[in-house]
Amino acid sequence: IKKDQDKWNDISDENAKRELEITRRELKELRETIDYNKLDEPTKLSYRLYVERAEQDIENFQYRLHNYPINQMYGAQSRLPSFLINIHRIDNETDARGYIARLNGIDEQITQVIENLKLRESKGIVAPKFVFPYAISDTKNVLSGKPFVSDALEDSALLADFKKKVANIEIDTQLREELITEASGALAESVKPAFGSLIEFLMEQEKRANTDDGAWKLPDGEAFYAMALKRTTTTDMTADEIHELGLSEVARIHEEMRAIMEQVEFDGTLQEFFEFMRTDKQFYYDETPEGRAAYLAKAEDIIDTMRGRLDELFVTKPKADLVVKAVEAFREKSAGKAFYQRPAPDGSRPGTYYANLYKMSDMPMYQMEALAYHEGIPGHHMQLAIAQELKDVPSFRKYGRYTAYTEGWGLYSELVPKEMGFYSDPYSDFGRLAMEIWRACRLVVDTGIHHKKWTREQAIDYLSTNTPNPYGDVVKAIERYIVMPSQATAYKIGMIKIVELRDKARAALGDDFDVREFHEVVLRSGPVPLSVLEDQVADYVARKSQERA
Repeated sequence: IKKDQDKWNDISDENAKRELEITRRELKELRETIDYNKLDEPTKLSYRLYVERAEQDIENFQYRLHNYPINQMYGAQSRLPSFLINIHRIDNETDARGYIARLNGIDEQITQVIENLKLRESKGIVAPKFVFPYAISDTKNVLSGKPFVSDALEDSALLADFKKKVANIEIDTQLREELITEASGALAESVKPAFGSLIEFLMEQEKRANTDDGAWKLPDGEAFYAMALKRTTTTDMTADEIHELGLSEVARIHEEMRAIMEQVEFDGTLQEFFEFMRTDKQFYYDETPEGRAAYLAKAEDIIDTMRGRLDELFVTKPKADLVVKAVEAFREKSAGKAFYQRPAPDGSRPGTYYANLYKMSDMPMYQMEALAYHEGIPGHHMQLAIAQELKDVPSFRKYGRYTAYTEGWGLYSELVPKEMGFYSDPYSDFGRLAMEIWRACRLVVDTGIHHKKWTREQAIDYLSTNTPNPYGDVVKAIERYIVMPSQATAYKIGMIKIVELRDKARAALGDDFDVREFHEVVLRSGPVPLSVLEDQVADYVARKSQERA
């Protein structure tokens, strides 16, 4: 999308208030001008979802400051360079000048970020102390290389990206050099001082931060967290109910893991087996460029194999392709283990499965299948790419996100290959269970941190004791859950609901049940709350039963 490609969003609190008024006005207009009873069923769903979203935006506005705009997971320090490198295409001179304009606009973006941080601090909202070293390090990483460091041997990530992109467009040499000079000037005169100001502010705020980690420390924190759980899970489950569900799921999965221990004839306790899986070198690629290349090649092979089996699972398949990439060096230290980036709406950029290869000891081979299925296919790529390619569906539904639906589908997509005969290696199947228990533990630690006032150390100890993941993986995960209250609860709750709905449909339809049709029902409307998904599956079962009769 190249409209306004020379601009950034206005992220000021003043603009947030203006957007709230737009939402109020649009909701009022919708209710006064649209007769719901005259709409067809698909449009009724759009109406219902829009009204619900608008009402929630208005209700939740009181909590708009209950977050940390700069943290180790996301923020302007990584979002701005990542957007330019991964999203901003340069096909001609106009695109190049848009890139330069965005470089020049970074100073205003960072000014707004700092104002937002100050506003939150005035309300008593400051990120926990552990966040600051990560955020400061990521910000400094952007300023490495030319033109930020005059005697640097290499270009900075942004300058290298700009040079690479303008080298591939058809313009004369003199214009190309002029554009590179302008970009270098924007980096030196806008980006460097802006990021320098951010570093300076973060270093000062770090002195005022403390080690309180949970949402309970925020103003009206208990009510905020209850609201966050409701929005994330699209259910009415309480923090205590979610906590107990997590404990129950952890116990069940431990039993399945013990069965695999017996299968591979491991002599020892479950904890000893975890230690074996964490440390035995047979399960890890080398900490070398060759090891990283081997990981990416294997991940691509897993994706390609599953791609050849998609007709068994889906009626509709996305037009957009999927590629595998390593997380870029400037953000790999703090970025998550793996994640997915949507394709461009026009198909010009494929969907991307990112694997974080900063430390190969955090990326065991036995989890590769489950990771690739979750982030790639049949996981996020199928769901998100299909959603944005839907016809006659409003954009807010194509690009909206209900976390329990989206991440529930991702985790469900780790299970489906098991039912197709994948995970033939018991260690790989253990990896699937390791990924599932990771999400089950999230129910326990997220509610533990934000509701039961667990410390960071308590949460780390629980996750480390109950999963086979490396300690560094555990620390990074707990720190993620701290800065994103409730988000981590979505995966398991969403997956449980999708499996439950599938089992009900199969039981009701018997031999007439077709998993491809079920997946079509789940994906054909784009992201929806779990309650809406339940209604849609019920309608499908009723319709199919009537056809059979």
